[in-house]
Order: sequence, then structure tokens, then C-alpha cells
Amino acid sequence: MSEERALAALDASGLEYQIARHPPVNSLEEAAAARGVEPAAVIKSIVVRRADDDYVFVLVPGDRTIAWPKLRALLGVSRLSMPDADTARDVTGYERGTITPFGSTQAWPVIADQRIQGRTVSIGAGAFGVAATVGGDELLKALDATVADVTE
Repeated sequence: MSEERALAALDASGLEYQIARHPPVNSLEEAAAARGVEPAAVIKSIVVRRADDDYVFVLVPGDRTIAWPKLRALLGVSRLSMPDADTARDVTGYERGTITPFGSTQAWPVIADQRIQGRTVSIGAGAFGVAATVGGDELLKALDATVADVTE
């Protein structure tokens, strides 16, 4: 199961984390309340395609969206796209809504918005209603993330 894979990867990372489990939610605000964090601290893990069979994870604070021109400039490409749900599952091993870099079937590079730094954040842990609360700086280090301003 994907939750076990994500939790095993979290353990292997050496990160100190706390798991939050909650019933289904219908909004960012509900997810934040269920996890005990503010909406900006809920981190979305988004899979982005650079080219055929070449993807990156982009970590985005819950209250922000990807700024595509900034991300294209950072990656030095003229075109990026988001894969459909089936492709995202195929390249990560996770269903949309549960995607996390931890335990992904492929170790794609991680790009993280700079607003994750210096705060406690909550990132998905491989299953609906399961999230890990971690220090943002420690998260970025554990994932060897490239940190930049990539949201708006």
C-alpha cells in the first residue's frame, strides 16, 4: 500500500515528523484545520512533466499556485505540462490527492517554493487523510529540493 511506502521513506529520511490522520475533507481550510496548521502550511505535491519520461515534483504552499513562467525559467524549458491522473499514478505510484515525493516509485527531482522555508508544514503521506507534519527547512533538506520563488 502507498501509505506504508511513504511512511517507510519518511522513516528512512531521518526526518522528525508527526502523522495526522483525518476523515475526508472538501477544502484547503478543512484540511488545514484537520491537520492543525494554517492553510499556507498545507503543502501540495504536484507532478509536472518536463519532457517524455521526465518529471519533477513541485511543492506548493496550499494558498498558492504554480507560477508557470517562473517555473519554466528555473528549469530552463519553454514548455511544461501536468500529466493526467493515470500518468501521474504511473510515474509516482500514488493517486492524485495522495502524491508525495516520499516513497515515489521514481525519485524525481523536487522543486520547492521558498515560502516553505522557516515554518512547520504538513505534506501528504501517501494516502487520503494521512499527512506528515515536519519542519519546512528539514523537509527541503531531506528531499534535496531546489528552493526558489515558483508560485503566485
